[in-house]
Amino acid sequence: MITSFELDHRGVREILIGDKVRALVDGVAEDVRARVRAKVPPGTRVEIRKYTSDRGAAAVTVADIRGMAWQARDGILTRSAGEAGIEVKDWRTG
Repeated sequence: MITSFELDHRGVREILIGDKVRALVDGVAEDVRARVRAKVPPGTRVEIRKYTSDRGAAAVTVADIRGMAWQARDGILTRSAGEAGIEVKDWRTG
């Protein structure tokens, strides 16, 4: 029987910023980008910005001023993320 548990914060951080998590995040970002590309006119630039905060992360953006309207009207980014299995929440309500 386990009577105590101690979380190894340093070990968890190493995993979250490590190569395996980076590869997983990058793969999901590519999936989202492909889904967004299918929703916008051919030739529209859809970009991925990879970064690390307290873990590997990536942002998918539509590099076209019309992207804001497409998101507001059709939810192209939100829907694409959801289709890729990402839970999307309003940042104001958590």
